[in-house]
Amino acid sequence: MAFPTAVNSQITDSVTQANVQVLGDAPAIAMGNLFQATSQALSNAAHNATTSQQQTNVTAQAATTMGVTLLYSLDTASTAVATKSILG
Repeated sequence: MAFPTAVNSQITDSVTQANVQVLGDAPAIAMGNLFQATSQALSNAAHNATTSQQQTNVTAQAATTMGVTLLYSLDTASTAVATKSILG
């Protein structure tokens, strides 16, 4: 029995037990929150890495397309210059 008060001792014991349970659960809840935040950060990092890789691939494809277009247009330009010098 707890110390004597005007309140029923069963009520004070119940409140005490509830407070002890809150204190006992606090470390587990804190670790759960830490794990949740860490997993969210890692997921964001993986998503950002994937997005960055995709954007790099798009840029590389665009650069390759422009390079191939330049190579194909060189022959046409040189032919035009040669034709102009022959005809004119």
